Amino acid sequence: MKKHNFSAGPCILPQSVLQQSAEAVLNFNNSNLSLIEISHRSKDFVAVMENARNLALEHLGLQNKGYQALFLQGGASLQFLMAAYNLLEKKAAYLNTGTWSDKAIKEAKLLGEVVEVATSKSENFNFIPKNYTIPKDADYFHCTSNNTIFGTQMRTFPETEIPMVCDMSSDIFSRQLDFSKFSLIYAGAQKNMGPAGTTLVVIKEDILGKVSRAIPSMLSYKVHIDKESMFNTPAVFSVYVSMLTLEWLKEKGGITAIEKVNNQKAELLYSEIDRNPLFEGFVAEKEDRSKMNATFNLKNDKLKATFDEHLKQAGINGLNGHRSVGGYRASMYNALPLESVQILVDVMQAIEKGA
Repeated sequence: MKKHNFSAGPCILPQSVLQQSAEAVLNFNNSNLSLIEISHRSKDFVAVMENARNLALEHLGLQNKGYQALFLQGGASLQFLMAAYNLLEKKAAYLNTGTWSDKAIKEAKLLGEVVEVATSKSENFNFIPKNYTIPKDADYFHCTSNNTIFGTQMRTFPETEIPMVCDMSSDIFSRQLDFSKFSLIYAGAQKNMGPAGTTLVVIKEDILGKVSRAIPSMLSYKVHIDKESMFNTPAVFSVYVSMLTLEWLKEKGGITAIEKVNNQKAELLYSEIDRNPLFEGFVAEKEDRSKMNATFNLKNDKLKATFDEHLKQAGINGLNGHRSVGGYRASMYNALPLESVQILVDVMQAIEKGA
């Protein structure tokens, strides 16, 4: 039976990418050696790293604009600390829209003052705050573009004169933005780009070198830039699969093309959530709904066993909501086909007819 993978992360990857990466594990570049047993300093893997970094900048439209792309380790969780270590001298401004931004704030507070410009925590993060003021004397402003747990997404970003830092772990490469508005973007690969194990960091070089503290080598963006993302042994397999996924995206027509498909998927599912009397969305304002992670509940818990059985029979995987929220969560990342969303909608309609 075909599986329809709505997992929130590690998430679905393109079938062609899975096939290529599986072959490379056995025989990389016809070398009769595995990708995961060759030296990361070898000519073949250095070419992979360079290509991956270049493709990331190309997709974001940031080539030759003073930005560097890095593939690091530690996930977005390490970036919560690393961003502050490199940029926070006295005070930073944070928008708190969910669990991950909450954790980013906790890390930044270890290094300086944090001003929380707005939060939706009191309402269990079911909306994106708006009309907040960013202090002009802050070293940077930090936000999270998409919140996987609660299913909210920032549609617009504020205008600010200070550097803007954004955690785009779960919606990077899914929609077209003016990425030059951001001085630092980071994203764990396992949501929309590759397997777990590497993290993309895109940074504008001119924001570095402005803090007075000594920065440990492994936490220094400048060190990683100078070493071309090879200061220590990189996550070879994760970087390679991320490169393949970025190549796949390019073949599909890039972010502009994939955004159209993502819009179709989101429209199809949210229309059913709104129409079907058995379901209700989690997000308070429709304009804040995430196109990557649709969160919803059954209005009648007595139907849960029946619905879950129908999902299983349809081959639908990974639809359970995060343990802190419950309900259901359909993660519709770039590699998820429209067909899978249609199958989910068909199940929702079947439950309605049988209720």
